[in-house]
Amino acid sequence: MSVVAASAVTATDRGSIRRATAVGAVAIVMWSTLAMLTTLSGAVPPFQLVAMAFTVAFLVGSLTAALRGRGAFQHFRQPTAAWLLGVGGLFGYHFCYFLALRLAPPVEANLLNYLWPLLIVLFSGLLPGERLGWPHALGALSGLAGTVLLVTGGGAVAIRPEFLAGYASALACGVIWSGYSVLNRRFGEVPTEAVGAFCLATAVLAALCHALFETTVTPEGWQWLAILAMGLGPVGAAFFVWDYGCKHGDIRSLGVLAYATPMLSTLLLIVSGRAQQNWVVWTACALIVGGAVLASRDLFKGGSAPL
Repeated sequence: MSVVAASAVTATDRGSIRRATAVGAVAIVMWSTLAMLTTLSGAVPPFQLVAMAFTVAFLVGSLTAALRGRGAFQHFRQPTAAWLLGVGGLFGYHFCYFLALRLAPPVEANLLNYLWPLLIVLFSGLLPGERLGWPHALGALSGLAGTVLLVTGGGAVAIRPEFLAGYASALACGVIWSGYSVLNRRFGEVPTEAVGAFCLATAVLAALCHALFETTVTPEGWQWLAILAMGLGPVGAAFFVWDYGCKHGDIRSLGVLAYATPMLSTLLLIVSGRAQQNWVVWTACALIVGGAVLASRDLFKGGSAPL
């Protein structure tokens, strides 16, 4: 192969990685709306909310498949390992997250939960063909520092032994979601449409948890629209685009970019009048954005991007 042809292939691969990373980053924008939509959903208990939203996600995925001339259940025939990873990631994360919020204070639980972007960056170095450089590690640490500042509001964090079970559940959230995201890279042959099947299984499991642990609350008025929006966005389409981005994009950059989720979420709450802005918010934003730019610089270099 000539040098010109080799350069063309490299440029094509780099462009494909950029596009897939951009698609995956859409999930981060969607997840940033979750806090606001959750507040608009009223007093609907967590597992009921998850069951309803994931059911919407499955229906939307099925409709999309039908419009493309495919059956709603066509993508259910996947390897057992793919099912375990998909359902374990989607349901396992949400189960541990709600458990953590029940057993530990929300500030500390969210801090441990938001270790998952950093863990994605670290775990990605174990993938074949990937390499972890200092910009990715430094960018991830900068994002983590910004998230700590944002979640704590600049205050102190108290780790108390009576909440160890909650802390362990929150830490499990970070491990589960980062493991799901990185291991997804090894299932590139599983089509993104299969996420719809995993959403249905997650909805069923969440409904069982709701029946066991919660009391049903019927949404009213605009709360139905908030739940529908959740199923269309942060608890629906977001998982499809994240799946595609993790399998085909730069997963290290996606890990660092994920720290934008709490930042964008806070900014949306400020714009909607549900939160106040101060120096803590803007300092955290600077740390998160700076870390994301640093970690993602390979995507915009003229040289070849790692595959």
